Amino acid sequence: MDLWIIRALLFAAILVSGYFVRPFGQNLLLTFSFSTVLGFVILLAEMRIRRLSLKTLLGAAVGSILGIVGASLISIVVGRMSLDASTATFVQLLVLILMTYVGLISGANKGEYLDLSSFGGLFADSNVRKSAKVLDTSVIIDGRVADICKTGFLEGTLVVPHFVLRELQQIADSADSAKRNRGRRGLDVLEKIKSVPGVVVQIVEKDYPDVKEVDLKLIELAKELAAKIVTNDFNLNKVSQLRGVEVLNINELANALKPVVLPGETMKVFILKEGKEYNQGVAYLDDGTMVVVDNARRMIGKTIATQVTSVLQTTAGKMIFGRFPEESEAGMTSQQPKQERRPYEKPPMANRAGAEEEKVKGR
Repeated sequence: MDLWIIRALLFAAILVSGYFVRPFGQNLLLTFSFSTVLGFVILLAEMRIRRLSLKTLLGAAVGSILGIVGASLISIVVGRMSLDASTATFVQLLVLILMTYVGLISGANKGEYLDLSSFGGLFADSNVRKSAKVLDTSVIIDGRVADICKTGFLEGTLVVPHFVLRELQQIADSADSAKRNRGRRGLDVLEKIKSVPGVVVQIVEKDYPDVKEVDLKLIELAKELAAKIVTNDFNLNKVSQLRGVEVLNINELANALKPVVLPGETMKVFILKEGKEYNQGVAYLDDGTMVVVDNARRMIGKTIATQVTSVLQTTAGKMIFGRFPEESEAGMTSQQPKQERRPYEKPPMANRAGAEEEKVKGR
């Protein structure tokens, strides 16, 4: 609210200045129209400048100064030429505007290459550079990084390279509906991240034409910015570590937050399918963790209580190994009703044959 009050006061000051200066003489309508347009241009420029980073502003300032210096040198040459005074003034003014504009745009685009820590003083804090995180395409499409940003666990500047945006756009324009939906989801996730309070998303135009793969470009950019890569790609994780770049793996964070299961505990699982080994059953937890249960092949389609034997934790995920006790299966079988056993009786025909045989012996 205070910012808008300051803007209103600035706008009013421009109108009052135009009324007293009167650049167009007694034509007050033209004077106020010009002052109004000038005020809106200044306010729009201020809003745009507030979004720029410090490096971009410094680059634009340095580029503008170099452009003015170059225009001054050219003006000296133009002044020594045999031209009319009005023509020479027009050429000098045109060169000044052109050179200043070119220096401003060039400096703003190349400002990201400035190493502020080399200036010392306020710019010597290397933590600002180390706190930057470069987002991978896969982690943007995954979407969980937006929820992590909302919790406040990711600090610093989130860097989105231009080649990553280009890859997202290509996926969003794909003819395949599945890929198209994934690409659009990634663009929506970026909008959510930008709307999170306290999170700064910076688009970097830096590219590496000599490097074709996007993963290698991410590694080179992270090295240049001394930043970390945020990803959930297992292969990129390994390659980045081999090249000395720190990685924040979303999958590793998710695995660390899963409930701890210790060997010896008992858990209930639903046996979904047969395992690769003999007499194994496979189940899945709600978070997608695979549970391999021995002696559970016959229990497919049933919920059983299995005893955890070991837990395998890897960067790709977690696997739980369990065993379905044989006595449990025997107990289930023993609960079935038993049939009563009757003493053995000889069939009637056998009794008749025995009686006739005794008659023959009696004779």
